[in-house]
Amino acid sequence: MNSSSPIRSRHATTIAAGFTLVELMVVIVIAAVLLAIAIPSYQTSILKSRRTDARTALLEERYLSINNVYTNSPANLGYVGSSSSTNFPITIGSGYYQLNLPTTSLAVGAAPPSFTLTATPQGNQANDTSCATFTLTSTGAQSSVDSGGADSTATCWQ
Repeated sequence: MNSSSPIRSRHATTIAAGFTLVELMVVIVIAAVLLAIAIPSYQTSILKSRRTDARTALLEERYLSINNVYTNSPANLGYVGSSSSTNFPITIGSGYYQLNLPTTSLAVGAAPPSFTLTATPQGNQANDTSCATFTLTSTGAQSSVDSGGADSTATCWQ
Protein backbone atom coordinates (compact mmCIF):
# COMPACT_ATOMS: atom_id res chain seq x y z
CA MET A 1 0.00 0.00 0.00
CA ASN A 2 1.23 3.39 -0.84
CA SER A 3 1.56 5.49 2.30
CA SER A 4 1.26 8.71 0.38
CA SER A 5 -2.25 8.01 -0.89
CA PRO A 6 -5.04 9.17 1.36
CA ILE A 7 -7.27 6.60 2.92
CA ARG A 8 -10.74 6.89 1.64
CA SER A 9 -13.74 6.04 3.69
CA ARG A 10 -16.30 3.73 2.27
CA HIS A 11 -19.10 5.77 3.83
CA ALA A 12 -19.78 9.00 2.07
CA THR A 13 -21.00 11.84 4.25
CA THR A 14 -24.28 13.35 3.24
CA ILE A 15 -25.40 16.85 3.99
CA ALA A 16 -29.03 17.15 5.03
CA ALA A 17 -31.07 19.74 3.17
CA GLY A 18 -34.52 21.03 4.14
CA PHE A 19 -36.56 20.81 7.32
CA THR A 20 -37.44 17.88 9.47
CA LEU A 21 -41.05 16.94 10.12
CA VAL A 22 -40.73 18.05 13.74
CA GLU A 23 -39.55 21.51 12.71
CA LEU A 24 -42.46 21.89 10.30
CA MET A 25 -44.97 20.78 12.96
CA VAL A 26 -43.56 23.34 15.43
CA VAL A 27 -44.05 26.10 12.85
CA ILE A 28 -47.63 24.96 12.17
CA VAL A 29 -48.47 24.92 15.88
CA ILE A 30 -47.06 28.43 16.36
CA ALA A 31 -49.00 29.73 13.35
CA ALA A 32 -52.22 28.12 14.64
CA VAL A 33 -51.84 29.75 18.06
CA LEU A 34 -51.22 33.15 16.49
CA LEU A 35 -54.27 32.79 14.24
CA ALA A 36 -56.44 31.67 17.16
CA ILE A 37 -55.59 34.94 18.89
CA ALA A 38 -55.55 37.29 15.90
CA ILE A 39 -58.78 36.34 14.09
CA PRO A 40 -61.22 36.97 16.98
CA SER A 41 -59.43 40.22 17.79
CA TYR A 42 -59.71 41.34 14.16
CA GLN A 43 -63.41 40.43 14.00
CA THR A 44 -64.10 42.43 17.17
CA SER A 45 -62.31 45.43 15.69
CA ILE A 46 -64.41 45.20 12.52
CA LEU A 47 -67.66 45.11 14.52
CA LYS A 48 -66.58 48.18 16.49
CA SER A 49 -65.64 50.11 13.36
CA ARG A 50 -69.03 49.44 11.77
CA ARG A 51 -70.78 51.05 14.74
CA THR A 52 -69.74 54.35 13.21
CA ASP A 53 -72.38 53.85 10.48
CA ALA A 54 -75.15 53.79 13.07
CA ARG A 55 -73.84 56.73 15.10
CA THR A 56 -73.35 58.84 11.97
CA ALA A 57 -76.82 58.13 10.60
CA LEU A 58 -78.46 59.01 13.89
CA LEU A 59 -76.53 62.23 14.23
CA GLU A 60 -77.51 63.33 10.70
CA GLU A 61 -80.95 64.45 11.91
CA ARG A 62 -80.69 68.07 10.78
CA TYR A 63 -83.98 68.30 8.98
CA LEU A 64 -85.63 70.12 11.89
CA SER A 65 -83.03 72.85 11.95
CA ILE A 66 -83.79 73.70 8.32
CA ASN A 67 -87.53 73.05 8.09
CA ASN A 68 -88.67 73.47 11.71
CA VAL A 69 -90.50 70.13 11.53
CA TYR A 70 -89.44 66.50 11.67
CA THR A 71 -89.97 64.09 8.83
CA ASN A 72 -90.74 60.41 8.44
CA SER A 73 -89.41 60.35 4.87
CA PRO A 74 -85.88 59.05 4.31
CA ALA A 75 -85.64 61.10 1.11
CA ASN A 76 -86.02 64.28 3.17
CA LEU A 77 -83.04 63.18 5.27
CA GLY A 78 -80.82 62.65 2.23
CA TYR A 79 -81.27 58.88 1.81
CA VAL A 80 -82.08 58.72 -1.89
CA GLY A 81 -81.27 56.34 -4.69
CA SER A 82 -82.34 53.15 -2.95
CA SER A 83 -85.56 51.24 -3.35
CA SER A 84 -86.44 52.05 0.25
CA SER A 85 -85.81 55.79 0.02
CA THR A 86 -89.48 56.61 0.56
CA ASN A 87 -90.26 54.36 3.52
CA PHE A 88 -88.62 53.43 6.77
CA PRO A 89 -86.89 51.24 7.84
CA ILE A 90 -83.94 51.89 5.54
CA THR A 91 -80.53 50.29 5.34
CA ILE A 92 -77.75 52.78 5.98
CA GLY A 93 -74.04 52.96 5.40
CA SER A 94 -72.60 49.77 4.00
CA GLY A 95 -75.66 47.73 4.91
CA TYR A 96 -74.63 46.91 8.46
CA TYR A 97 -77.40 48.92 10.17
CA GLN A 98 -81.05 49.68 9.62
CA LEU A 99 -82.51 53.05 10.54
CA ASN A 100 -86.02 52.56 11.90
CA LEU A 101 -89.02 54.86 11.56
CA PRO A 102 -88.44 57.94 13.71
CA THR A 103 -90.92 58.42 16.50
CA THR A 104 -91.97 62.05 16.19
CA SER A 105 -94.25 64.31 18.14
CA LEU A 106 -95.56 67.72 17.14
CA ALA A 107 -95.07 70.83 19.17
CA VAL A 108 -97.71 71.08 21.89
CA GLY A 109 -98.00 74.34 23.78
CA ALA A 110 -94.55 75.36 24.93
CA ALA A 111 -93.05 71.92 24.23
CA PRO A 112 -91.03 71.80 21.00
CA PRO A 113 -91.42 68.98 18.47
CA SER A 114 -89.35 65.92 19.25
CA PHE A 115 -88.06 62.71 17.70
CA THR A 116 -86.47 59.42 18.66
CA LEU A 117 -84.34 57.55 16.10
CA THR A 118 -83.19 53.96 16.45
CA ALA A 119 -80.59 52.02 14.47
CA THR A 120 -80.38 48.22 14.67
CA PRO A 121 -77.58 45.99 13.32
CA GLN A 122 -78.14 43.85 10.21
CA GLY A 123 -76.35 40.87 8.65
CA ASN A 124 -72.96 40.05 10.16
CA GLN A 125 -73.16 43.14 12.37
CA ALA A 126 -76.00 41.44 14.29
CA ASN A 127 -73.20 39.39 15.92
CA ASP A 128 -72.23 42.57 17.78
CA THR A 129 -74.14 41.72 20.96
CA SER A 130 -72.50 44.56 22.90
CA CYS A 131 -74.35 47.22 20.91
CA ALA A 132 -77.69 45.77 19.79
CA THR A 133 -79.43 49.14 19.25
CA PHE A 134 -78.43 52.79 19.05
CA THR A 135 -80.94 55.50 19.99
CA LEU A 136 -80.83 59.28 19.63
CA THR A 137 -83.48 61.72 20.81
CA SER A 138 -84.18 65.33 19.83
CA THR A 139 -82.67 66.46 23.14
CA GLY A 140 -79.38 64.92 22.07
CA ALA A 141 -79.63 61.99 24.48
CA GLN A 142 -77.63 59.09 23.10
CA SER A 143 -78.21 55.57 24.36
CA SER A 144 -77.50 51.99 23.45
CA VAL A 145 -78.45 48.60 24.81
CA ASP A 146 -76.83 45.20 24.42
CA SER A 147 -78.63 42.09 23.22
CA GLY A 148 -79.74 41.33 26.79
CA GLY A 149 -81.36 44.76 27.16
CA ALA A 150 -78.70 46.17 29.51
CA ASP A 151 -77.43 49.72 29.04
CA SER A 152 -74.22 49.81 26.95
CA THR A 153 -74.14 53.52 26.19
CA ALA A 154 -70.64 54.06 27.65
CA THR A 155 -69.21 51.33 25.41
CA CYS A 156 -71.07 52.03 22.19
CA TRP A 157 -71.15 55.82 21.98
CA GLN A 158 -67.49 56.40 22.88
